[in-house]
Amino acid sequence: MRSPRRRPPLVPVLLCALVVFVSRPSGAFGGDGITGSGISAEVARLYEDAALATQQYEAGRRDAEAQRERARHLEGLLDGRRRDIAALHEDLGRIARAQYRTGGGLPVAARMLLSDSPEELMRGQRVVRQADLAVHREIDRSRRAEARLATDEARARAEWERLERRSAELAALKDSIQRKLEEARGRLQGQADVSAAAGACRGAVRLDQPETGFTGAWVAPVETYELSAGFGSGGARWAHRHTGQDFAVPIGTPVRAVGDGRVAKVACGGAFGMQIVVQHPGGYYTQYAHLASAAVDPGERVRTGQWIGQSGSTGNSTGPHLHFEVRVTPELGSGVDPVAWLAARGVRL
Repeated sequence: MRSPRRRPPLVPVLLCALVVFVSRPSGAFGGDGITGSGISAEVARLYEDAALATQQYEAGRRDAEAQRERARHLEGLLDGRRRDIAALHEDLGRIARAQYRTGGGLPVAARMLLSDSPEELMRGQRVVRQADLAVHREIDRSRRAEARLATDEARARAEWERLERRSAELAALKDSIQRKLEEARGRLQGQADVSAAAGACRGAVRLDQPETGFTGAWVAPVETYELSAGFGSGGARWAHRHTGQDFAVPIGTPVRAVGDGRVAKVACGGAFGMQIVVQHPGGYYTQYAHLASAAVDPGERVRTGQWIGQSGSTGNSTGPHLHFEVRVTPELGSGVDPVAWLAARGVRL
């Protein structure tokens, strides 16, 4: 459900995000001096930061799982090395026992006295030398294997520690962004409630527009969502039938114009709370209701995918969501099924 968008590399993005949050003034989230425009823009920035941090956290989690799999593979190799060393030790023990049984541990003078002939003595000496060489080779092999084992075990421990630190840093950054976003969302909704209660919008709150790069003429009204109440469904909060399609999204989610058009209406108060109506070529109108802020003014031209406001929970709303309608007139009562209307234009929800 997310439009494809090129994401920057993981480490630079997380470091930059961390610097931004440390350097932002505390007034961005509180105090009497903050403006409606400031908190709306802050929520929009934090919303994007949170989405990016979540994506990077998930990428980091997948990378961590791959690292764990490599660590498990290395641990298997280390177990093999331990078995090899145990086998070397067993070989050394076998050679030592054989030398003891064949007199390999006797002094040369004693072997001369016990031997029956010089040839027998020489053969015995060759056997002893060969046994000594074999012992030394096995000892060297054992020492080299133990040194490799110690190096690999240290490398495995370092990899696990690095992995755990990275996972903790990603989780902490994601949680920090989310806490700041929740606080800013609460302030944004509070300002929207005041405007809706007064029945007067405070004017367009301009947002920095993202680079979209849409190839189609139409898009969904929000980027990431879950569909909730649909067109024509019944409910205690509607007089007859539900007149639009609801998108369950958090407060402050950027709301997009589904296509090119002109803003026909921006209003506050009533059952729809803060709302925007856009007129499109071909005689259709789209409505975006229960908003927390509006980023456009009446009469303004908008393009496909432009951020025109932020979702909220104003008016007759039980929780944060976007109420989206498609109509043949600007007024309530002329709605058509938004899901089918968008599907006919290449946008499948």
